[in-house]
Amino acid sequence: MAATLQEILLAPATRPQVIADCNALIEHEVSEKSGISGTVRKMVGTLLPGMADNLQPFWADFNASGGADFGDYLTKRGDEVAEAMLAVTDARAAASGRPVIVRAYKSVRGGAGKHIQAALPQVGDLVLKYAY
Repeated sequence: MAATLQEILLAPATRPQVIADCNALIEHEVSEKSGISGTVRKMVGTLLPGMADNLQPFWADFNASGGADFGDYLTKRGDEVAEAMLAVTDARAAASGRPVIVRAYKSVRGGAGKHIQAALPQVGDLVLKYAY
């Protein structure tokens, strides 16, 4: 059986590289959107374990199906994958004791799924970079 995403992406020797690649991916996506600012580096490290957990069912199914392009696999399930990834940030926002952060998150949450879906091919490539 293939290794889990947690084993692949969160391994001590790999995790810093994955975080750096996630930061680059996010910064690229954010730079193409107007009106978005802020830092993401710290949050990537915080959110990565939850993201790996929520992507694991898709990874397992992808491997079981013998797929070759994880980004394409994710894209074909875009709505479902986006909601799985947003569940991580939803939980983080819900646990925040900072009303300003919660309001800001709620103001962008509605359109976040389409931005995640647009990045799924790159997310798939990032995972495959460390998986094989």
